[in-house]
Amino acid sequence: MSIYIHQDNSFEQSQTVSRECPHCGAHAQLLPVATPSFTALSAYRPQHVGIAFRCAACTEPRFTRTSVRAYEVSRIELSNNLIEVERGREHFQFSYLPGATERLFREALQCYTAGCYNAFASMCRRTVQISLADLGADAKLRWHDLFREIVVIGELDGDTVRTLETVLFGADSQIPELQADHAAILIEAIKDMVYQSFVRTAKLRAAMKMRRYFAAEQAGKITSIDRQTRRAESA
Repeated sequence: MSIYIHQDNSFEQSQTVSRECPHCGAHAQLLPVATPSFTALSAYRPQHVGIAFRCAACTEPRFTRTSVRAYEVSRIELSNNLIEVERGREHFQFSYLPGATERLFREALQCYTAGCYNAFASMCRRTVQISLADLGADAKLRWHDLFREIVVIGELDGDTVRTLETVLFGADSQIPELQADHAAILIEAIKDMVYQSFVRTAKLRAAMKMRRYFAAEQAGKITSIDRQTRRAESA
């Protein structure tokens, strides 16, 4: 499917495009608001062009680039493969994390969003180190178990496993360079490990505490059968 810029500067999409918005988080349609000029494109004939859209949900601007497929007499054909200049933010329930872990993990996710994969790897290592220091002596073994579980669930190959394990748990200062494919797996792994260790733990403890509180409150208000019998006999 293609996009067309016609000689009269009209903009034609063969199909609508919907994406997750980095501003509001909604999966909404992209509506074109600023499209390339037919005259300018014909004069300069670039290989790539930019198109500005707005999010149908929150109206915030969304900037994209795409390649030119063909220059024709009456129209210009563009690829429908739109690459967003601004990537969506990674969301996480940071409020459950200790202060130091939250700061480092926020920065790690920001590095990934910016496409700085080696900086992302370094921040993942620091996130693991500060988390293990906060969680205590047995935490490293638990985190290794979580990582092995991720390896099995994700059916990761040996090279990927060695790379990610070195990034997360390596003892020396050398951190392997990451490519986009390894970084894409690492971000899901680190998010799951942090979630299991902090968010899930905090939510489960809070839920148990609330259940016990209501159970104790209800128990105090219920009169047992033995007490009812004694009251009847005394009367």
